[in-house]
Amino acid sequence: MKKNQKTSIAHPQIARQDLYQQITDKIILAIEKGTLPWRKPWRTGQTNGEHPLPRNATTGHYYSGINVMLLWMAAEEQGFSANRWLTFRQALNAGGNVRTGETSSQAIFFKPWEKQAEDYSGKKLFGDDGNPLIERVSMMKSLCLFNVAQCENLPEDIAGECLFPDAMGDEGTVDTQTFNRVDSIIRHSGVSVNHRHQNGAYYRSATDRVVMPLIRQFFTEADYWSTLLHELVHSTGHIRRLNRPGITSASKAFGDKVYAFEELIAELGSAFLCAEVGVFGEIQHDSYIDSWLQALKSDKRAIFRACRFAREASEYLIRHESIVNGDSSDAAVEGGVLS
Repeated sequence: MKKNQKTSIAHPQIARQDLYQQITDKIILAIEKGTLPWRKPWRTGQTNGEHPLPRNATTGHYYSGINVMLLWMAAEEQGFSANRWLTFRQALNAGGNVRTGETSSQAIFFKPWEKQAEDYSGKKLFGDDGNPLIERVSMMKSLCLFNVAQCENLPEDIAGECLFPDAMGDEGTVDTQTFNRVDSIIRHSGVSVNHRHQNGAYYRSATDRVVMPLIRQFFTEADYWSTLLHELVHSTGHIRRLNRPGITSASKAFGDKVYAFEELIAELGSAFLCAEVGVFGEIQHDSYIDSWLQALKSDKRAIFRACRFAREASEYLIRHESIVNGDSSDAAVEGGVLS
């Protein structure tokens, strides 16, 4: 197909006025169908050498936040094994094309811009010096992406699979490279990890400590590492780190909204981390699903905030992987237990 030849490409009809609600409804539907969109889809790419995190096929940039979840869901729904995506124009510029009749998948991007501040009645605001008060805002826009599996004539370096070691053995073990990476993240987190023969894992902010069952109590080694990374995400909320209300609030208790929302952050953050390092284990926190659904149905922006906090937490741990934290003293902050 020539570059200037017209083709018919299907784009989903998206109402611009409420992308928050549309995306939230999509995630709610997936959860109600029994598929947690941050858990299952990215595992399917493990066997073909493709990196589990979705990336742009032409720039190599990895998508983050809510886009990770949206593209994981799209790949699962349409049976794509590749996690490489690109726009219609990027496919053309690369010398290929999107096949006729293919339907795009939705992602989003935030475009920052400045405008004059207004009060609640819409009246323009000015400063004491008479100059307009300017505020910086972000406008969310929809982005239509296509998987490389929907394209043809793409160069091999764009359409081909990136090499990613098959880190998991048949029995849920991890290879040496993956073990060393996870171990490095843990050692440089500044958090103590203790092991006991018990039936639960948790992070206690009062002592800045993760307490884990013995590794032999888990079904697989991967399940152990996934759970430990989940607890480390909780630890990033400590007052000395990212100071997240779900960890620092003295009023939190099991079952309340703050507690459930912190669990959603840790669930997402551990999924992002597991995909990054190549750990494919299971974390069983299904008891929170009803609370998560309630939060998403009552607040269309909740999943966006959770993804942002989860991204910040996972990036914090990765960033500190190469930084030795010399301050290992216990925090003088009262806190509950989060699992």
